[in-house]
Amino acid sequence: MEYVKLGNTGVDVSPICLGCMSFGTAEGWVHNPWALDEEASRTIIKRALDMGINFFDTANAYAYGNSEEILGRALNELANRDKVVIATKVFVPMSKGPNGGGLSRKHIMSQIDQSLKRLGMDYIDLYIIHRWDYNTPIEETMEALHDIIKAGKVRYIGASAMYAWQFQRALYVAEKNGWTRFVSMQNHYNLIYREEEREMLPLCVEEKIAVTPYSPLASGRLARAASETSKRLETDPIAKQKYDATADSDKMVIERVAEVAEKHGVPRAHISLAWLLHKAPVVAPVIGATKIPHLESAVESLSVQLTPEEVAYLEEPYVPHPIVGLIPYGGQLLSARK
Repeated sequence: MEYVKLGNTGVDVSPICLGCMSFGTAEGWVHNPWALDEEASRTIIKRALDMGINFFDTANAYAYGNSEEILGRALNELANRDKVVIATKVFVPMSKGPNGGGLSRKHIMSQIDQSLKRLGMDYIDLYIIHRWDYNTPIEETMEALHDIIKAGKVRYIGASAMYAWQFQRALYVAEKNGWTRFVSMQNHYNLIYREEEREMLPLCVEEKIAVTPYSPLASGRLARAASETSKRLETDPIAKQKYDATADSDKMVIERVAEVAEKHGVPRAHISLAWLLHKAPVVAPVIGATKIPHLESAVESLSVQLTPEEVAYLEEPYVPHPIVGLIPYGGQLLSARK
């Protein structure tokens, strides 16, 4: 495994990040039909470590904290803490009623301690705001994030899924006040959803921000033929919301992925991930794996080199898509467990 720098930092990460949204089966968790229990999750985490993956991404909301618990127990036993890079997130409501979610100072200070407890760790490497909070001043959020870094609970901060103007505003507020800046952006980006290329990616290039895209295979749609299915394709309501409405226009892109994959003699997932890794400033796509072969395929994609002509051929059929993944003004927070 050849490691890369996480944006404008000195920290080394694997160019594949293991996403842990599929780990944990807490009661009522939306992804339960295809999520993994602790034993199955641990097997995948161990295999990731064996292959040199040192970058792991979870969130307080994943399985209502059970994902953090599973990841923490596995890494504390199987890995050298100084070698691995752990990302988790804050924003999604963890309880109903007042102060249950968002990016207030109160909620951030509460959730960082709860995430550390679930992980069984003294610090988090990368603490990510999961979405933009329209109800909290960004100054309050950025100062709170700066304070948990100064307290030694967090090493770096990142953001996820927002408009470029919002991200730029947060960077400006941090710089203006001498607070810690974001070093990464985890956004929705893949061959059938490229709206981030309009404003967010150029901003990240200019600001030397590491991009760690989520849903790099479009919840499996870029890894198999349209006629094939899986439990996740059939049951994941979030994936359906993101991709079902544009299925017809995405079909030609998916067919071209198949053509290029056949030419290279590799699975489709290799081509979809190789394309992403050709795009500046992508550092490490976040890969969700529910089977060992999913993980192995992602690592194998690192050896695939696409020509400029192949990249252009894959991109040519794309048409503009509605914005999905972030919260528009007036949008609602995701529901809490209790």
